Amino acid sequence: MSATKREEVSSHLRYIRLELREMHQMLIKDDLLPDLNEAKEVHAQLDALLNLLSEKGLKKIKSQYGNF
Repeated sequence: MSATKREEVSSHLRYIRLELREMHQMLIKDDLLPDLNEAKEVHAQLDALLNLLSEKGLKKIKSQYGNF
C-alpha cells in the first residue's frame, strides 16, 4: 500500500474511532442512543474505508486472474 493511501486509511480510522468514542460516551454517561444521522455518518465512513482498501485488492486479483 502506498504511503498516501496508508495516511488516508489512518485518517479515516482516526475519525471513525473518535466518532465511535463519542457515541459510546453518550451511551455510558447519559444512557442515550446516538442520533441516527451520526450512526449513518460513521457507517458511510466505514464504507468509504472499505472501498479504499478493496480497490487495491480488486486490482491485484484482476491482474492475477484476468487471463481466465
